[in-house]
Amino acid sequence: MNLALFDLDGTLIPKDSDHAFGEFVISLGWADADEFRRRNDAFYEDYSAGRLDIQAYVDFATAPWRERPADELRHASERFIDLVVRPMLTREAMELVQRHQRAGDVVAIVTATNDFVTRPIAQALGVSELIATELARDEHGRVTGAIHGVPSFREGKVTRVQQWLARRGLALEGFSRSTFYSDSTNDLPLLERVSEPVATNPGPALERIALERGWPVLKFFP
Repeated sequence: MNLALFDLDGTLIPKDSDHAFGEFVISLGWADADEFRRRNDAFYEDYSAGRLDIQAYVDFATAPWRERPADELRHASERFIDLVVRPMLTREAMELVQRHQRAGDVVAIVTATNDFVTRPIAQALGVSELIATELARDEHGRVTGAIHGVPSFREGKVTRVQQWLARRGLALEGFSRSTFYSDSTNDLPLLERVSEPVATNPGPALERIALERGWPVLKFFP
């Protein structure tokens, strides 16, 4: 049995979905455009540089919408998928996922972006298994701004994958072949744990590492 894991942002879609959802929130009038965009861009720079405080980012990113009614949030999520995400889905990314699915591999998306934003994206990609940063909720089911459990970020991705597999009676080392596709050096902990790391649409830093280590480099975004 083989395992295929996919990062999401920059790997299966060309943009950062959390950042894109922030821009969508601005378009809805739920946040002050100048201030939110300034802070959102600063957090994205921190992520790209490998120094993101993910708890601070989740608190910031969810603040404009977490008090809104569930029906309003559901409608906004559907519009985000239709207007922003679907135009980003490429034939190459879909075919890559489907090739592993047809082969009978265990397939999952492993992303640092929160589950509210990414679960509908995983569904649009035809992937049922999602390992994302889980948002904490209160007794009424409302998002609090905190993170539930281990965030699926950097070393946390390894922990979350191991937990996910353990619940299924599996282990990373038990697969004949384990593949992880990612664009970012933030994902080096998991890339270094699988048997077949693939630098996918990599940034310059990850591409240099991939070339030094002889990892495959896959590019399908301009």
